[in-house]
Amino acid sequence: MIVLSHRGYWKTADEKNTPVAFHRSFSLGFGTETDIRDYNGDLVISHDIANANCIKFTEFLEIYSQYDKSLPLALNIKADGLQALLKSYLEQYNITSYFLFDMSVPDHIQYTKTNLTTFTRQSEYEIECPLYDESAGVWLDEFKGHWIDEAVISQHQLNNKQICIVSPDLHKRAYTHEWENYKHMGEQMNTVMLCTDYPEEAKTFFHEN
Repeated sequence: MIVLSHRGYWKTADEKNTPVAFHRSFSLGFGTETDIRDYNGDLVISHDIANANCIKFTEFLEIYSQYDKSLPLALNIKADGLQALLKSYLEQYNITSYFLFDMSVPDHIQYTKTNLTTFTRQSEYEIECPLYDESAGVWLDEFKGHWIDEAVISQHQLNNKQICIVSPDLHKRAYTHEWENYKHMGEQMNTVMLCTDYPEEAKTFFHEN
């Protein structure tokens, strides 16, 4: 599996979505998931309501550009109406290995009109994936229990969709059982991404065991 760190590779909670977490993630060869909002007319990195202490999106892209720009970026859209600025910055920094997800459905429609790469989502609460045909991939999320199986993965792959799975640890649930299931699926998981708070553990589990 392709391992992505969740809000950078942080070791303590205060490192989430900070430069130190992003440097650590990219230097170790992990892609990362992070959160995009607007603040004072610009884009910033923040999961919660933005403030003056948030790092700018351009600083994040500058950090990323120091490393391997083929590492995937999962950009979680936390506010509506960011299309123009996002497109401008992604083009300015020549960012191609990315996808945008979690925006509202009306906002997602606008992203498809700007030819930006988006993922739809599927979970226990979103059985039917909105804008599936228009999306490059699917963000698969298990909030309460394990339902992502080989049939789910295979169907999306048959539809030529990229896949990123939310590891159960992001919801404070045990994760080793699900990881075992994914590992046993074999080669079909080689191009599947896994977003986790434990990227080094995941790398060892999937690639070194």
